[in-house]
Amino acid sequence: MLIKPILFIALSATSFATVVQTPAPTKATGNDFINVFETLSGKQAGVRKGHAKGVCATGEFEPSGQALHYSNSPLLRSGKNQANIRFSMAGGNPNADERARTPRGIGVQFITEKGEVHNIAGLTTPVFPGKSPEVFLGLLNTLVPNEQGKVDFKKVAEYRKQNPSTLGQFNWLQAHNPPSSYAHTTYFGIHTFYMVNDEGKHTPFRWQLVPETARKQLTDEQMTSLESSFLAKQLEQDLAQAPIHLQLQAVIGQAGDPVNDPSVQWPADREVIALGRLTLTASGKNQCDPTNFDPNLLAPGFAPSDDAVLKLRSSAYAISFGKRLTGQ
Repeated sequence: MLIKPILFIALSATSFATVVQTPAPTKATGNDFINVFETLSGKQAGVRKGHAKGVCATGEFEPSGQALHYSNSPLLRSGKNQANIRFSMAGGNPNADERARTPRGIGVQFITEKGEVHNIAGLTTPVFPGKSPEVFLGLLNTLVPNEQGKVDFKKVAEYRKQNPSTLGQFNWLQAHNPPSSYAHTTYFGIHTFYMVNDEGKHTPFRWQLVPETARKQLTDEQMTSLESSFLAKQLEQDLAQAPIHLQLQAVIGQAGDPVNDPSVQWPADREVIALGRLTLTASGKNQCDPTNFDPNLLAPGFAPSDDAVLKLRSSAYAISFGKRLTGQ
């Protein structure tokens, strides 16, 4: 389960003079996020609490060998690694509309030939909607309907105004139509990690998965004419034509780049290294259903940053995982 916003709705330029300010919570826990997800989307028994709607895929990862001076990880050495993949829609609704301006997500669990496990989890947006768990939780709280069942969008807009780190993802979504296929879009890791070499040097990086085929977005007409569920079928059709290839890349951070704020995108001129090629070979089965794609589960040769949002994912994922396995 990835922790991501559930509703992204364009807000009009309305006067906020009469809106009561809603400060961000002073703390946020994994349980807080599970509770607000269930409030927004209902208690979906046995379903992931975030990114509830998705489809599994399988494949393999072949490293390029270009990052060995940055990391001694077995994942980046020669050989092919098994890949267990899940594509998904943001939010806790298992019947989410796939035409909506919401992020798409990906979770990949790599398993090396020796059995080491490395997880990644990313979005189709290059930033996260909040600099901290508390700011993001406050945003989700503003989306909870009132007693009349309506969301107060003036309140949402005022909260965004007070917390500008929530605006980056929102603005990106308004400027980009959703992808036409899970296979033809770029996924961003958002968080900073470190590659660690034999000397113990830590090199900051953010990963991205870039399709080798052309990236395609839905047209405005398709966003109204397509069925609300088409992505799983489209992925199956794409795979029927040919294997799907995506390049796993590392964007290398420089001094001064924020490493603990996922709401800020690094400059576009940063060095990009090819880590390897992810090849999808099949989709549609349920082999990824029991997988917990916690991005803090890393193979040797990698280390997490002190990003508070990244850290919180482990507890939220674990709670969601436990509820899912016990039918809650």
